[in-house]
This record gives sequence, C-alpha cells and structure tokens, in this order.
Amino acid sequence: MASYRELLKQREALQRQIDAAREQEVAAALAKVREIINEYSLTPEQVFAQSKGKGGPKRGAKPAKYHDPTSGATWSGMGREPLWIKGQPREQFLIDR
Repeated sequence: MASYRELLKQREALQRQIDAAREQEVAAALAKVREIINEYSLTPEQVFAQSKGKGGPKRGAKPAKYHDPTSGATWSGMGREPLWIKGQPREQFLIDR
C-alpha cells in the first residue's frame, strides 16, 4: 500500500490532469457554441432567455369568493370544497363585490 505522502502526490498529479482535460473540453464546447451562435445569428437574449416552464409564471392566491358566516372561513372556489359548503347551494355563501 502507498504511503500517505505518495497518495497526496498522486492526487496532485491527477488534479492537474483533470484541470487540463477540463480546459480542453471547455475550449471545444465554447468553439461549438460560438459556431452555432454565428450560424443562426442568435442574440444573447435568445440564448439566455429564461423559460417559463409549465403553465407560465406563478400567480398569487385567488381572492375569496365564498364566506362561512359561522366560522368566518373563506374559500376561493378553487380546489377541494370545504366541509362548511359541501352539499349546500353556494349562492348563499357568495361574497358581495
């Protein structure tokens, strides 16, 4: 088994190899990227635009549409029905706007 000092020297040599390989691969990747950007006349805004993801930007909470006069609880009408409104006509719980 190698000694501690020998292993440290091996690690340093390996790190130098890793750094050199990374530099070469990064340079090649940048060359490809530049080639594609030039080929399609892309702008920085097009290349680095943030994608909106699924459904676009997040929206805030919906305003309350229904109100329970007994407990004061409210419900926006989205999602699962609360127990205080379940099975009853919703019109009686509507919040006047």
